[in-house]
Amino acid sequence: MGKRWTGLLAAVLLTIGVLLPAAPAAAAPTFKVPFPCGQSWSGQTRTNHSPPYAVDFNRTDDLGDPVVASAPGTVDRVTDLGGTSYGKYVRINHGNGYSTYYAHLNGFNVSVGQTVGYGRIIGWVGSTGGSTGPHLHYEQRLNGSDIQVRFNGALALYWGTKTYTSDNGCGGSTATGTVNTSGTPLTVRSGPGTGYDAVGTVADGTTVTIYCQTSGTTVTGTYGTSSIWDRIGTGRYIADAYVYTGHDGYIPNVPRC
Repeated sequence: MGKRWTGLLAAVLLTIGVLLPAAPAAAAPTFKVPFPCGQSWSGQTRTNHSPPYAVDFNRTDDLGDPVVASAPGTVDRVTDLGGTSYGKYVRINHGNGYSTYYAHLNGFNVSVGQTVGYGRIIGWVGSTGGSTGPHLHYEQRLNGSDIQVRFNGALALYWGTKTYTSDNGCGGSTATGTVNTSGTPLTVRSGPGTGYDAVGTVADGTTVTIYCQTSGTTVTGTYGTSSIWDRIGTGRYIADAYVYTGHDGYIPNVPRC
C-alpha cells in the first residue's frame, strides 16, 4: 500500500472513531532528592502552590546549604529575576522533554551550557525573589508543564509535608587538595572548627584526600577567609582556607558532611 493510501486510511479510521496507538512516552530520568548524599530535608506540597506540583524544601539553618542536580543534564538557564518570582534560579534540561527548576537560590555554581551529573552543586539555598524565608523551590517539568515530582521513581507526598533523605551522589566522590601554609604545619582538628581538639598536624605541601566538606569556624588563611572545613579522615578536619583545591568554595561532587 502506498504512502498516500496509508494516510487516507488513517484519516478514515480517526473519522469513524478508531483510536490509533500513540507513540510511547520517553522514559523519565531517575530523579533524586536535590541535596548531597545522606542529608534529610522536609519537603512540603500544597494545593495553593504555584505551580501546584512544586516542592518546597527546608531544614534548620539551611541558608547557604548546597543544592545539587537531581539528575544528569545540561544547564540551560541561570537567571536572576531580582526581587520577584523565582529570584535566582537554575534550570536543567534532562532530555526527552524533562527539566528541573531550582529557585530562590542564594547564588550560582554553574553556567549555561554546562553538563552536570548527580551530586553536582549548582547553587546554594537562599531567599531571593518572592520568597519569605530561606528554602529551595523545586520543580520537575515535562515539555514545559509542571508534573508531580518523583524521586527514584516514587511519587512525592501530595498533599502535605514529608521528610526525604537523599541518596544523590552517594558514590563516595572524593577530591584532593594541597596544604599551603608557607612552612608552618597545619593543625588537624577533631571537628570543623578551631574550638575542637587538636588531633595532629599536616605538613606544608602535603596532598590530602578530601572525603566531604562542611561549614564551621570562619578562618582566614592562604586562600582568603572561609568557613569551609575539609574532612581528611575519620574525626580529622582541616580549614579549607589553607588548602588549594582549584575551587573557590565547595568542591563540585564532593559530598557535604
